[in-house]
This record gives sequence, structure tokens and C-alpha cells, in this order.
Amino acid sequence: MDWLNNTIKAPDDFYYKKALTRQACLTKPPGSLGLLEEIAMRLAAMQKTETPSIERIWVSVFAADHGIAAESVSAFPQIVTTEMVKNFVRGGAAVNVLSRFVDAQFEVIDVGLLQAVDLASLVADRAANGTANFAKQAAMTDAELNIALTAGKSAVKRALEHNSQLFIGGEMGIANTCSASAIAIALTGLPIDQLTGAGTGLDDKAIQHKSQVIKNALTLHQHSLDSALKTLQYLGGFEIAALVGAYISAAQQGLAILIDGFISSVAALVAVHLNPQTRDWFFYAHQSQEKGHRLVLQQLQARPLLQLDMRLGEASGAVTAVPLLQMACKLHNEMATFEQASITTH
Repeated sequence: MDWLNNTIKAPDDFYYKKALTRQACLTKPPGSLGLLEEIAMRLAAMQKTETPSIERIWVSVFAADHGIAAESVSAFPQIVTTEMVKNFVRGGAAVNVLSRFVDAQFEVIDVGLLQAVDLASLVADRAANGTANFAKQAAMTDAELNIALTAGKSAVKRALEHNSQLFIGGEMGIANTCSASAIAIALTGLPIDQLTGAGTGLDDKAIQHKSQVIKNALTLHQHSLDSALKTLQYLGGFEIAALVGAYISAAQQGLAILIDGFISSVAALVAVHLNPQTRDWFFYAHQSQEKGHRLVLQQLQARPLLQLDMRLGEASGAVTAVPLLQMACKLHNEMATFEQASITTH
């Protein structure tokens, strides 16, 4: 796992400044396109070009099961993880529809379903048959953590083989908001009730039970959670670990990353703890309706592009935001300058 600490270069400041100069010459008041201007300038720096573009998009959805589901922390039964994986493969999920709309390359990876399924287009990169129940023991072993992190790295390699310009990671795993909340609480020290939400649709009583399960688990493991990596190992899910590995690897390879919702943002938080320069390569798609997401975004000093009250996960929010990045590039590249339009500015 030493590769997690490998150097991450910052986006190229030369191209950022060139993009900044161009933005000042376009036929608009300075700053009037707001965040769209910053997106274009950052992408120019990331891609080392005067004409950034987002045309080749890669979406990897990582799926895995969670032992913590045995503690009744989800509104859905665990079999839904596998059934949704089959739906992804058939192309029937929200993220499939959205990926087709933006012409993205899409894949789904089994990082640790309870039982392996034989589906032709499913990528099998399995750490184990689901994580252990972190209410009773560490969620994963060192070896399992390494496999899951490497699964994310492998997904980025496939994205780069297709010359992708943007990496989007998604997740599927019943009970994974419980895991994500526990990680976020351990890393931030924020109160449990502020970071524990409804997930797939729990009522208030069930959320209280979920909070108590997390509290007990944090007490059980308190002497082991001395690093972000150990926190991921003891409380995480294989799909969350795969996202962490993917984010760090993509940043190391100079590939722009669009972060999805609550669970993906918790993975981003872990990645930043492990390798702080990773944050330079992140865009944040949206602020989800999941209770703790706003606080996690604050910890990341993140500015989400959208707020649509989404809480589906599976990379759906991130893919929804792709057209904003594309429009930012189009505006930057195709608007006339004041000189071209013969508009006097003095």
C-alpha cells in the first residue's frame, strides 16, 4: 500500500494563469460566469491545455456487502446489493441512464459481494465475501484492504487506457451509509447525531438505533483508529476503500475527479487524510440530502456544484453535474474576446 503515499503533482499553474488571462478578455463582465469560470481554469491547469474539454468520461461503480447490515441499520435487505448490481449490468439504474446521456464509459465492479455472481460484463476484483461486522471486529484484514484499494487503482488504469478526461466513482452496498458515517465521525470528531442520517429511508427511531450501533463500534475500536488507513480498515467497506484507491491513483496520474454524494465524499475525506494533494484534483458534484454530507463537504473545504436534494448514490449526482463541466469548457473555448467582437472596454 506504499503507492498511496506517492507524490501527486499540482495542476499546472502556467495553464491556469493563461486561462485566467483569457477569461478576462471574454465578452462578459469579469467573474460574471461565477464558478463556471473557475471550473474551466482548473481543467485547463489539470489538462495542461489552453482549450480544456470533458468529452471522454469514465464511470466506475464499486459494489460490496457490509457485515454491519446484520445490526439492522438499513431500510433494505442485504440482497438488494446483488440485485442492484444485476440492474447496473442490464443498464436499468439511474446512473446507467445518466451515463448514456453524457456518453460516458460505464463499468460496475464487484469488490466484495456476499456471493460472487457470474455476469459477462461485471468486473470481478473481489476482496472477500463482504466485510466483517464492524460492531464486533475490524471490517477487513490488511490483505483485504489492500485488494480493495488496488481495485480502485485498477479502475483508474482502465479509464486512462481509454484516454478518459474525467473519472467518476460510484458505490453500491446496503448499509454503507452506516460505514461512511462511522468513518466521518472518527476522522472529524463531530457528534454522532450530526453525521448519522436516514440512508435509504430510515425513520427517526431507526436512525437512533443506527447512531447507537456506531457509538458502540467507535468505543470498541477506539484504540485502533489512530490513522485514516486504520479507520478505513476497521470501519469501512470494500467499495469505500476502492473509491479511496481510485481517487488517490487518479490524482497521481493527473486525471480530474468528480466526487458524488455522501459516501463518495467520505472516501474523498479519507483520501485527503492519506495524501493531502489529492484534493487539488477534485470537483464536487452536489450536496446530497443525506444529513451529514454538508458537514463532510465543509471538512473538505468543498464547494458543490449542485443542490438537488438527491440521495441515491451510485454516482448519479456526479454524472448529473457533468454537463456543467462541459459547458464551462465550451464557454471558455468558444466565447469571443472583446477584441474579436470589436467591443470597446474603455
